[in-house]
Amino acid sequence: MKLARRPVDAQAHDALVAAGIAPFFARLYASRGVTHPRELEADLSRLLPPSLLLHADRAAVFLADAIDADRRLCIVADYDCDGATACAVGLRGLRMLGARQVDYLVPNRFEHGYGLTPEIVELAQASKRPDVIVTVDNGIASVDGVAAANRMGIDVVVTDHHLPAARLPAAACIVNPNQPGCAFPSKHIAGVGVMFYVLLMLRAELRRRGRFDTAAPSTTQSTAPSTASSTGRSTVVQPRLDRLLDLVALGTVADVVRLDANNRLIVAQGLERIRSGRMQPGVAALFRIAGRESRSAGAFDLGFALGPRVNAAGRLADMTLGIECLVTDDPLRANRIAEQLDGINRERRDIEATMQESALRAVEAEQARMAERVAPDTRPRASIVLFDETWHQGVVGIVASRLKDRFHRPTIAFAPNADGSLRGSGRSIAGLHLRDALDLVFKREPGLIAKFGGHSMAAGLSIAQADFARFEACFEKAVRTLLDPASLTRTIQTDGSLDEDEATVANVVALDAQVWGQGFAPPLFVDAFAVESQRIVKEKHLKLTLRKGRRLFDAIWFNNVAVLPDRAHLVYRLAANSYNGSTKVQFIVEQGE
Repeated sequence: MKLARRPVDAQAHDALVAAGIAPFFARLYASRGVTHPRELEADLSRLLPPSLLLHADRAAVFLADAIDADRRLCIVADYDCDGATACAVGLRGLRMLGARQVDYLVPNRFEHGYGLTPEIVELAQASKRPDVIVTVDNGIASVDGVAAANRMGIDVVVTDHHLPAARLPAAACIVNPNQPGCAFPSKHIAGVGVMFYVLLMLRAELRRRGRFDTAAPSTTQSTAPSTASSTGRSTVVQPRLDRLLDLVALGTVADVVRLDANNRLIVAQGLERIRSGRMQPGVAALFRIAGRESRSAGAFDLGFALGPRVNAAGRLADMTLGIECLVTDDPLRANRIAEQLDGINRERRDIEATMQESALRAVEAEQARMAERVAPDTRPRASIVLFDETWHQGVVGIVASRLKDRFHRPTIAFAPNADGSLRGSGRSIAGLHLRDALDLVFKREPGLIAKFGGHSMAAGLSIAQADFARFEACFEKAVRTLLDPASLTRTIQTDGSLDEDEATVANVVALDAQVWGQGFAPPLFVDAFAVESQRIVKEKHLKLTLRKGRRLFDAIWFNNVAVLPDRAHLVYRLAANSYNGSTKVQFIVEQGE
């Protein structure tokens, strides 16, 4: 591990200060690529226009025609939190915009696999009899599934954000910022964000058709009074789609997409609605069952409290449960479902703990074997690939993520599939595009990977069980081909030293009001301290009193019981601690140097 200070763009820093931003915050923002104060604005007027998203206008026309013709719409979702929130946004939004026949279907991870497969199309035809399928958070790789739908006379609108393969499906329309020819600046928008943008464009198309009474104020209700229009359909008060932003924010954070300026705006708007109590009953129920305070909600709550509970349904059971929590308008039903999701999540944690323990033993045993070898060309492995026949398909992604964090290696964990194949989930480190690595294996060893897909940092794949050892070797070679060896050393980016007068409660409050996350990392500082006192609390945390200059600071190092020397270099973040009506700055220690 090594520490590195984030470089600060001096020109951007000076421009931010000149615009009225305090030097402390200007330093933090400039080191994260912010060059102008408008990039920090969270007003909806700053949202990237939907017209920039390729084929969003075409999708809007197609869906408006379908609504006018009363065609049956079926949303086919993914089984993670992004897919669940995208489905909920699609259902609620389409109904708000006048769709009278709209339903959904979500594949079961264990029975159907991922995406719009021919089997899912058959299931949709048998159970929903749709005229139109709308995919959310999937579909860009569903060449066979779209072809099957076309043969059955079902039109398909694909909304997705995953990277496409060389061949696109023959859908009626594809909306995906990562498809060829799309100039939409926010390439990291989540699947739920893409669906939200399609709804914005659809509302504009319906407004153009005279479907809304523009003389009346907008409403959040879909049951506004109506009058006859020249189109043969009634006109209603234009619905407010911003009432869906709590769901869009939840899916965006839970999918760990890069929080560029547009994504930060979306999340900030969603959090503002949550803090003011204007959220879906299911979101409110998830906050209650997680024991989190919605009035002070932050991105951390979405990513680490609500997201895992929604995801648990798709990992161990059926994501239908998660979607129903997000689409019900009955608070009592939402509470009951949230309780079920919480129980499933506890079960997921137990399974994860057992799997992680066995995974750690396997990695440590391999490291011990490598250490015993004395060949001059022996190098530590650049990747981790594991399989255990007792592992659970729904949890291998979490295990891969934990191992990646612990060992700082691209990691793929496999579990057995019912058909005898292996289904794997991978997580990567900075410097290696995981989907590109899998694509390289696919090209070097045709037939080794049955199917794969994903992002730069996460991907899924299937292989034959008999090919596990060969895949392990081929993936290691691909990683070494694509990854700079220097990237295998974990680097912690810090914001340098913190001046004593910068450690204020006001600064902590201002930092907490900003949206931090993937690609816009929360501030970390590093300093040398005199350790005035230290003690173990609750048998697993180190409580500290630190001195820097003239000031004493309270600090805590969670899940660490190692005693510090009298002087210590510590990496830490700022927090506020309230006790007996008094609020003080507290340091949360992340690393010791």
